[in-house]
Amino acid sequence: MNQPPASRPVRPSVLSLNINSKSALYAAYMPWIANGGLFLPTSKHYALGDDVFLMMQLMDDPAKYPVAGKVVWITPAGAQRNKAQGVGVQFPADETGKAARIKIEQILGGHLGSNRPTHTL
Repeated sequence: MNQPPASRPVRPSVLSLNINSKSALYAAYMPWIANGGLFLPTSKHYALGDDVFLMMQLMDDPAKYPVAGKVVWITPAGAQRNKAQGVGVQFPADETGKAARIKIEQILGGHLGSNRPTHTL
C-alpha cells in the first residue's frame, strides 16, 4: 500500500529590509496593526497569513533586527493611487516583535501622529 509522501514544513520566506531614512520608515510603518508591522515593497506573491522572516536594518544602526512575522496586508500590482506593490508584515507578540516596534517608534518619535500618506493608508 503506497502512502503519500510526508509533507515537509514550509520554511518562511526571508525578506531583507534596509530603511535608510526617517521618511521611508514612516511610509513603511504600520502602527495601527496589533504589535506593529512594516510594509515591504516586493513583486513576490504572498497570501494573507504567510509566515515571513524579516532581517531589518534601520537608519545608521549597523545592527540587523531579526523578526518572524505574518503577512496581513497585500497591495497588488496596479493598485489605486499608484501605491507600491508589496506586503504588510505584522510583528509577533514576542520580545523580537516588541523590540522592533520600540526601536521604530523611538526613531519616528513625533512623526507617528502625522497625516502624511504611507504605503498602506
